[in-house]
Amino acid sequence: MHFLDQAKIYLKSGAGGPGAVSFRREKYVEYGGPDGGNGGKGGDIIFEAVQGLNTLIDFRYAQHFKAKRGNHGQGKDKTGAAAPDLVIKVPVGTQVLSEDKEEVLADFTEIGQQVVFLKGGIGGRGNASYKSSTNRAPRQHQPGTPSEEAWVWLRLKLLADVGLLGLPNAGKSTFINAVSNAQAKVGHYAFTTLIPKLGVVSHKGREFVLADIPGLIEGAADGAGIGDRFLGHIERCRVLIHLVDIAGDDPAEAMKIVKDELAAYGEGLEDKPQLIALNKLDLADAELGEAFAKELMAAGAEKVFAISGATGEGVAELMDAVLGYLPDQTSTETNTVEVEDEDETAGEWSPI
Repeated sequence: MHFLDQAKIYLKSGAGGPGAVSFRREKYVEYGGPDGGNGGKGGDIIFEAVQGLNTLIDFRYAQHFKAKRGNHGQGKDKTGAAAPDLVIKVPVGTQVLSEDKEEVLADFTEIGQQVVFLKGGIGGRGNASYKSSTNRAPRQHQPGTPSEEAWVWLRLKLLADVGLLGLPNAGKSTFINAVSNAQAKVGHYAFTTLIPKLGVVSHKGREFVLADIPGLIEGAADGAGIGDRFLGHIERCRVLIHLVDIAGDDPAEAMKIVKDELAAYGEGLEDKPQLIALNKLDLADAELGEAFAKELMAAGAEKVFAISGATGEGVAELMDAVLGYLPDQTSTETNTVEVEDEDETAGEWSPI
């Protein structure tokens, strides 16, 4: 399935149907009179968040959505039929933005959430409604109120509890494959992950969703590499796991680059809790790992988790720390899990 997280679409609700001009004409009925019915209501444009969608790819091929107009009123005081509403189904996590992308018009965070985005026009009055003691044969009627229309942007922000980030080749794909049900592509080259990946992690009777985004490089905020467009998918995360490659040229500088890009992107990402994980410990000895961990703490990390996504060493302790940031609702059992307080371990390095 192709992944698409932004799409521009055109919306138009249905106009109200016009009222009818009609006069009663029946054999053997002495008096006639106006009997034109009202027009029907136009269809609304409704957005609905549904389960089972995780991309906006459908909107690449269908960009115009128009609801039908209400039916005309008819004689014998018949009101025109209302047009059906047009329901547009979107993935959970979708935002509807104004055409200039400056305003969030709707935000869908729950399955089944609905928003009436554009209202259909009201049906016009038929001439029967104008009859009065002084106007016995009215011929006026209303055409029905016009439709509403708008160009909007749809932007998908995946709903995940935990975000995974780091430089390219930090081992994110290997890590998410090891701890979740994701099947991310793994390769010995940069940018093996080109689109965000989601995986469900089960740890100590609790489950949470982990999101892996393509690697960041210096200047991503200015469009370098894949850029920072996918950072929007971790804006809703409660905590971020920041993987740092122990085999990289300068782990401390690598950590700083990613933090600087988060700050440049904004949207509060730089203020989210970050768990720094020194990854690929299987490629170095304990002494080198400890030395790099001290460098990371000197560069601003409160605590460093030494892990290996390939062998699983140290991953359980990192997952324990993640649980401390998640609400109890993610629990799949009634038993509670005691998690070590992060404040009590601040400034420490976790050995293998």
